[in-house]
Amino acid sequence: MRICIQTLGSRGDVQPFLALALELSQRGHRVQLAGPAQFHDLATSRGVGFAPLPAQFLALLDAPEAAAAMQGVRGIGAACKLLKQVQPLMRRLFDAEWQAVSAFTPDLIVYHPKSLASRHMAERLAIPAMLASPLPGFTPTSAFPSPLFPVSTLGPLNRMSHWFSMHGGDLLFGRLLGRWRREVLGLGGGRARRRPLATLYAYSPSVLPRPADWDSSVCVAGYCFLDEGHWTMPAGLDAFLGRGAAPVYVGFGSMPAIDAGALARQVIEALAMAGKRGVLATGGGALQVAQAPEHVHVIAAAPHAHLFRHVSAALHHGGAGTTAASLRAGLPTIVCPFFGDQPFWGRRVAALGAGPAPIPRRRLGSAILAAAFKAVDDPGMRRRAAAIGEQLSGECGAAEAARFIEQAVRAR
Repeated sequence: MRICIQTLGSRGDVQPFLALALELSQRGHRVQLAGPAQFHDLATSRGVGFAPLPAQFLALLDAPEAAAAMQGVRGIGAACKLLKQVQPLMRRLFDAEWQAVSAFTPDLIVYHPKSLASRHMAERLAIPAMLASPLPGFTPTSAFPSPLFPVSTLGPLNRMSHWFSMHGGDLLFGRLLGRWRREVLGLGGGRARRRPLATLYAYSPSVLPRPADWDSSVCVAGYCFLDEGHWTMPAGLDAFLGRGAAPVYVGFGSMPAIDAGALARQVIEALAMAGKRGVLATGGGALQVAQAPEHVHVIAAAPHAHLFRHVSAALHHGGAGTTAASLRAGLPTIVCPFFGDQPFWGRRVAALGAGPAPIPRRRLGSAILAAAFKAVDDPGMRRRAAAIGEQLSGECGAAEAARFIEQAVRAR
């Protein structure tokens, strides 16, 4: 079978799909992965055919408007300004996706929810399309609200809340997408006329149980972890780890910051107040350290699967991928969410007893952080985190996802 996988977003949106592409390839399928151009080397170094999509979308995360929108400052104006920057890029994105898909002539499109054109392309090619997501929110359920809502429950409105996740793209870009559908694909109407063949969720049922009101067309496969291969630890990090107790990992991935220096100073002060050492990953720029004190070591980034073996706990933004990595490592996890689904994963970590309550970015302070750093020493919390790590280590989400894809296509 020839399979196109379409994804957009940061590394957390790409890496699980790369793991799935590798699994499908090993099962004899021809696979093409389309994603932001920044991930070309990540994919091709593993032998996966890669179609680069415009790099500007991911680059927008570094814009001041993105930082303001994600952290909820400057009100709705920041979000509107960011949307104005995105709008002109959408037509170029749709064209790039169509060029990649039509040249590959697939039998199936597996697509991330951010790939708004995928169902339209599948309709044009008269092939099935399957929705695949690292988080829930695209299948109505009464068990929990959409992860994009900042509350643990909406009671009887839980099912309705998922409508916004399912149709948000059409609300924002429907007119543009409808025009592209008519002008480029030659299709009538403004909306895709076919439903997805099935829905695949790449997160673990051990972290979020599968709702009882989902039918067999929905699969919760488990996390699709990517084998990160060999890694040589930098000498400075190795020396730091050897000088004392296991440190706390602190990193906020690709999240931008309004004041990266101030955030880093809060973290460093909180570690000192709690009597902890820390490894700070500057990542996409959320942390900036002018001079690290003795109890802190600064790195740009490191493979989570390797680094997390050497730390005692983790503080991060609560992205789906980073949350999966810290839980699989059996680490007590502190989540400081910035936006989107991150509060949802923070609440799940706390509900599982694998970490304290999430700390919203706007409430972050040295004293609050120090209390969280001390909380992860609780023996019960550490036992629960370790137990979840054992469960996740025994799962193989990519293999389960590949089996589900094959079965769904055979059954259509």
